[in-house]
Amino acid sequence: MVESWGETGSVKATVWVDGWQMQCCGEPFVVGSRVVWSVTEPDSEWLAVVAGPALAAGVTHAEEHHSDGQRDLDSLEGVVVAIRAVHYRAAPDPYGDPRQLHPVAGSAKIVTVEEATGWDEVEDLSFAGYLVDLGER
Repeated sequence: MVESWGETGSVKATVWVDGWQMQCCGEPFVVGSRVVWSVTEPDSEWLAVVAGPALAAGVTHAEEHHSDGQRDLDSLEGVVVAIRAVHYRAAPDPYGDPRQLHPVAGSAKIVTVEEATGWDEVEDLSFAGYLVDLGER
């Protein structure tokens, strides 16, 4: 659920929104939108590789559309106060299948955006998702 909202307050949560989930089932949103999301705990190890350890440490939730039934989902409501698109360089795993690409640690490019559609492209980089700061009205 997304609707436009006016004034925002301080940040109460930072939510990771996977690009692939946004492309599949997410609704676009903008800074100022009021959102209600199903959330779970973020994958902090993966986020540290993709976005860097400092940003990953601040992520409090991960938005989830596809529950596997093994994780509990909570509901989180707030007003979008900031959106950052996260991109990374991908390369084959030197110890695994060379056809499978993995994020290269330290290659993150973080871009502040005003809207999230799930299709943020940066040349020569892979789009991972969004870091979304939510505040209260």
